[in-house]
Amino acid sequence: MHTILTIVALLIVLGVVVFVHEAGHFMAARWAGVRVDAFSIGFGPAIIKWHDKHNTVWKLCCLPLGGYVSIYGQEDMFNRKKYKSLPKEKKVGHYLSVPAWKQFIIIAAGVFMNFVLAWGIYSADFMFRPRNIQLPVVGQVIRDSVAFKAGIKAGDTIVKIDNSHVENWGELIIAKELADKHDANVLIKRNNKMLNVKLVPAERWGLIADGGQTIFRKKGFFGSLYSGLRETYHQSKTLLVVLKQIITGERSSKQLGSFITIAQVSGHALEAGFFIFLSIIALISVNLAVVNLLPLPVLDGGYLLILIIEAITRRKLGGKAMEYCILFGWILIALLFAFTMWNDIARVFIK
Repeated sequence: MHTILTIVALLIVLGVVVFVHEAGHFMAARWAGVRVDAFSIGFGPAIIKWHDKHNTVWKLCCLPLGGYVSIYGQEDMFNRKKYKSLPKEKKVGHYLSVPAWKQFIIIAAGVFMNFVLAWGIYSADFMFRPRNIQLPVVGQVIRDSVAFKAGIKAGDTIVKIDNSHVENWGELIIAKELADKHDANVLIKRNNKMLNVKLVPAERWGLIADGGQTIFRKKGFFGSLYSGLRETYHQSKTLLVVLKQIITGERSSKQLGSFITIAQVSGHALEAGFFIFLSIIALISVNLAVVNLLPLPVLDGGYLLILIIEAITRRKLGGKAMEYCILFGWILIALLFAFTMWNDIARVFIK
């Protein structure tokens, strides 16, 4: 039963996140006047498919671990001679028939919609789910810890860590993680006075929350929108810092996981409750958006970078060099997929 629940949770999470991402590309292409040949959730043979009035094929395929939107002529972006040789009627609705700024919007729309999805879920969570918020008030400082040596005392309120404002203990933990490998400038409030202290890098700062300093509330409409946007930003920033630390060797690459990890986390979240499950959808949506913005070939970020370079240099990129870049991108994605799968297999089955 637990396995079935895990599979169902994975399909829901990936289905929602992928659908929203591809819907962004789809809607932007339709808006720009570019033809969309296919909209697919999953890969492989289609289980269900139908045509809409614009002759777009909608498909639900047997391997629902991703999806794609097939935009007419997008593959010709590095072969403009082919586009120029097309008869006039074949250029109608072609990807290259619209200006570069519209191409930019089409490519960026998927990532944008993933951020919007996360923002919407986080905002709804703040609006509809009352919560007991642990205020960032220090209850105890462990003797001889980093915080103790910096002069932080029980009763101090943590206001800001580097550039991150802190409103609750959860945000304090996130801000601490972001400052993990450098001296952190911490703004504290003590007896209505603001003080600046510096905390050196350490696995633990030695701060224990004051359990009595909590507030039970849910936010209003505009407060929820702001908090949802802030949470989306924090999760995006945290992922970028983690990726940077993995690349530089500050964190273990074993922390990277495949869809097996997503399935396990999603299954536990579905068991934990509706809002917890929604928060996982939001987190995966943020992760997909951030990873897709990386400036690598075959990812949205790579194509956006190419459009920016073309706009600056006023030269169109193409030829064999770009074909090799795209091939390299696919090889890199395949290797990363294999590596994350091995991490999960080793963790789950080998241990």
